[in-house]
Amino acid sequence: MSDFTQTVARPVFKVVALQFTIAVFFSAATAYFGSLGNGWSAAMGGAIAVIGSLVYAIIVARGTNDAKQAFRTHFRAEMVKVFLTAVLFVCALVLFPSAAYLWLILGFAVATLAYWFALLAV
Repeated sequence: MSDFTQTVARPVFKVVALQFTIAVFFSAATAYFGSLGNGWSAAMGGAIAVIGSLVYAIIVARGTNDAKQAFRTHFRAEMVKVFLTAVLFVCALVLFPSAAYLWLILGFAVATLAYWFALLAV
């Protein structure tokens, strides 16, 4: 890995790690204060957000000095992330019909907000 690629990759993966940590704490708190089913639903929602962000990070972490190529890479990574997120939501709703939809969406929202707030910190 080149120095430029490492410079890009390190903060990107730090953001995903922080997002994962917040998603785990939120789902654990939901399970502790609510119910185990709600906690698992929140964990699934958080996992959907983290997986999408991780895929985005893997695609973008290659890095480039060319602005046009960087824009294309970010655009492609975002489209893959959106598509994967939609597929994972459908899978979660179809494969786990007993999931608490509110907590699934809240887990996703908390993890996504953590992602955006972590970007401000990096």
